[in-house]
Amino acid sequence: MKVEIYSDIACPWCYIGKRRFDQALESFAGRADVEVVYRPYQLVPDAPATASPHRAWLAERYGPQSVAMDARVAELGRAEGIAYDFDAALHANTFLGHRLLHLAESEYGPAVQGVLKEALLKAHFSDGVDVGDRAALTEVAVAAGLDRQRVTDYLAGEEGAAEVRAQLAEARALGVSAVPTFVFEGRWAVQGGQETETFLRLLEQVAAETGATVPAAPDAEACADGACAVPGA
Repeated sequence: MKVEIYSDIACPWCYIGKRRFDQALESFAGRADVEVVYRPYQLVPDAPATASPHRAWLAERYGPQSVAMDARVAELGRAEGIAYDFDAALHANTFLGHRLLHLAESEYGPAVQGVLKEALLKAHFSDGVDVGDRAALTEVAVAAGLDRQRVTDYLAGEEGAAEVRAQLAEARALGVSAVPTFVFEGRWAVQGGQETETFLRLLEQVAAETGATVPAAPDAEACADGACAVPGA
């Protein structure tokens, strides 16, 4: 089974969704036959190259409710073992990070890409790292198992940029307008940071549809506030 997860490094619900999906996958009997690949998506594709405080950016975009938005996500994150630090978090352009994820998948495989994805989310949301900075990204990538010289050379040029732009365009063509969006076998999709139990039922249902013998019905109701959407989309 192939699961493609459309996700942005700067999406707090994508972090929660990843943790919940990972837990569901760990409980899924057929997990050894599941390939998980992360696909790029940018909530703010025109974010400037220079990072700025997350709190200030969110307040400018959403007003006073931004404080409550962060507080709710932080509370839900704690239940998943995530320590959000929105005071330290930086609003940054995530395109370089998505290029790194493309490198990880294409040269190291989906498993290493998953490790890097987790590391990038933690760096952005918990550690106050500027995920638009090449030097900072290099350190995160090396810690995730990528070769330092390869990453340095890769980020110094434009390698992988065209491929990531094509994947971003593909996401728009598929109608993805909020993340995380999970696409199973290219046929079934669910949006939002669903509960772990819901993800498990989805895995079982898709396995049944594709020939396994574990029937189960997925929860068809997506989370009302469990996804990050592009403003105005």
